[in-house]
Amino acid sequence: MKARLSTDGGARGNPGPAAYGFVLEADDGTVLAAEGEAIGVATNNVAEYRALLAGLERAAELGVDELEVVSDSELLVKQMRGEYRVKNAALRDLWEEAGLRARRVGRVRFRAVRREHNELADRLVNEALDAAR
Repeated sequence: MKARLSTDGGARGNPGPAAYGFVLEADDGTVLAAEGEAIGVATNNVAEYRALLAGLERAAELGVDELEVVSDSELLVKQMRGEYRVKNAALRDLWEEAGLRARRVGRVRFRAVRREHNELADRLVNEALDAAR
């Protein structure tokens, strides 16, 4: 099954209260899964990776074998594509785990988009942050 995974993570303050959101959609636009979750105090980049990890896990559970990951985090996209080295130790562990989960899914492509093209995942992040207050 082919699908698209939109991910977003954010922190109010950096680091600060953080959350992630993801939306997994089938090829026809049907939402297969959508989730937003507060993760405590973290950086924006950690929250972005946590969104990716949660979304990849859900995609694998649902039997997705071809996935386009859409994120407004250029850092995450370029690191996952191998275009940027992962220098931060905390991110390296998350990056390695994301690589393992991506291989479990099968074929995964990463695409960077502007924030306004990632509205639903962004909204899930903010709702999770507001609810955690």
